[in-house]
Amino acid sequence: MATYDFQRCSVLLVEDNEYIAKLFKNILKSFKFGTVVSASNGEEAISYLKSIKERPKARQELDLIISDLVMTPINGLLLLRWVRASKDCHNRMIPFMMLSGAADEEYVNSARDLGVTEFLAKPFSVKSAYEKILHIIDRPRQFVTGTTYYGPDRRRTSGEPPGGEERRKQNEDDAILVYSPDKVYKPDKITNVWYWRLPNAFQSKVSGGAGGANVRGEIPLELLDEAEQQLERSGLDFVKWAQEYLEQLSGFCTNALNSKGSRGETFAKIHNLSLELRGQGGTFGYPLITNISKMLYEATSEGCPEDDTAVEIVQHHIDSMRAVLSAKIAGDGGKVGQELVLGLKKSIEKIQAAA
Repeated sequence: MATYDFQRCSVLLVEDNEYIAKLFKNILKSFKFGTVVSASNGEEAISYLKSIKERPKARQELDLIISDLVMTPINGLLLLRWVRASKDCHNRMIPFMMLSGAADEEYVNSARDLGVTEFLAKPFSVKSAYEKILHIIDRPRQFVTGTTYYGPDRRRTSGEPPGGEERRKQNEDDAILVYSPDKVYKPDKITNVWYWRLPNAFQSKVSGGAGGANVRGEIPLELLDEAEQQLERSGLDFVKWAQEYLEQLSGFCTNALNSKGSRGETFAKIHNLSLELRGQGGTFGYPLITNISKMLYEATSEGCPEDDTAVEIVQHHIDSMRAVLSAKIAGDGGKVGQELVLGLKKSIEKIQAAA
């Protein structure tokens, strides 16, 4: 196994949650990435990427984009679309890892169809983040350009397509194959499909030029241990951070009850905050927070009820999460955790039955 050195590499981290942004940046620094540039949303990220295009000498500096999905005003999906489609992006083939607690099939498929390289679901671990980065380096997929798609080959292997349904109308013999500016193979007939099989610049950089199709690498184990310790130390602040979020959720409930008009905006804020909690609980050893906030996320999805009963149900979710944090019920909580979740479900059923 080759030993990878990330000191010459640069990452753009796009994350609107300051706590998670700081945490992930520290993990990347523990991996010894030389430069980690931060942006708080897609709009800032696009501005930075445009600035690279304007500095020709800086175009080879950025090796990876890691972006949260749910952000405003420009979310991760819109940022990904811009990266793959805009001529203002310095490198439309740059590896792009999506990071999100909204790892539902709809979001994953949307990211895939827009050209994502990897999708890292929250809650995440140092190991899962590390493995995704290694996958990007060691197993790069050819880029595909067609009339309706531009991005990494959505078929990870040469076997059956996802879902078993063949949607490709053209095979390799019908495509233009590009290995380098000087090595292009064109089929006999006119085609609008291009397969880009360019040198693995990311691997070459981290391996000191010793990369290759059969090369696999790793970073020193002590760096992984350091990153794990960093995540563990960050977990000490999680309870305080989560309690602040629960206070915000309670404030939204109060605002909703006092509102005489539409509560749509308030419920949207509750929905987004529940997504943040859903993504972070398991990362810091509180999977019960992830489970309960996922229930809240689903209960406040678009089109959900917004009456007083719905607000009461939100408050019951908040109370349950407060109980988890107050008692510091880590892990799945065993029997206590099961009883707490069961009690929440029963209370919700009772509220709904009385409505």
